Amino acid sequence: MGLYLSRELENGAVISIWEILESEEELLRLSSVPADELEELQLTRNSARRRERLAVRALLNELFDGKVYLGHHDNGRPFLQNSLIEISISHTNRFVSILTHPEESVGIDIESLDRNFSAVEKKALSEDEIESLSEKQRNTHLAIYWSAKEAVFKRMSLTDVDFSRQIYIKKFTPRDCGELTAIFTDKEGNEQEFELFYEILDNHVMAWVIG
Repeated sequence: MGLYLSRELENGAVISIWEILESEEELLRLSSVPADELEELQLTRNSARRRERLAVRALLNELFDGKVYLGHHDNGRPFLQNSLIEISISHTNRFVSILTHPEESVGIDIESLDRNFSAVEKKALSEDEIESLSEKQRNTHLAIYWSAKEAVFKRMSLTDVDFSRQIYIKKFTPRDCGELTAIFTDKEGNEQEFELFYEILDNHVMAWVIG
C-alpha cells in the first residue's frame, strides 16, 4: 500500500510510483488537497478517476514538504505553482508515476499492458515504425511506442502534435527495459533528438525522458 517505488537517477531526476490500493476515504486522509481542487474533485462522477487523482495527491504529499499547489498549462502539462522543480505525472487505474528534476524539463508515461494497443498503429506510428513491429510481441511493442511518444509529447509541452509525423522512435527490439532514441520534428521542420528509457514492471510499461 502506498509508495511502490522511489528511484533516484544519475542525472538528479527521481521517479516515484504509488500503487493505488486504498479506498477513496483512505486516500483523502493521506492527501492534502487545496479547497478549490477538492471542490472540483467532488464534481467528478467517475469514482476510479477520483481515486487516481487522490493518489496523485498522496504521492505529492510523500515527495514534498508542505502543501503542493498544482497548476496546468494549456496543453494539460502539470507544473508546481510554489516550486521551481520540473514535474511530469502519469497514471493508470493501478499506478501513479511522477518524474521530477530540479531544472530539466521531463516527461513520463505509464500504461497497462492489459490494454489493447492496436489502435495506436494507425493513429500514432509512421510506416517505418509499423514495419518494425514484432509479431510475437506486437501489443507490447505498440505499448512501448505509445508510452515513449506520450513521454516526448509531455516533455515538449505543445498542443496539436501529430504523433505519427512529428515524433519518430528509432527501431528497437522490445525488452524488459532499454533505451530509445526519439526525434521530434516541429511544424517548421526543425528536429530535436531525445534519449528515452523504458521499463516493464508488473504488467505495465513506463517510459520517460529528461532534458
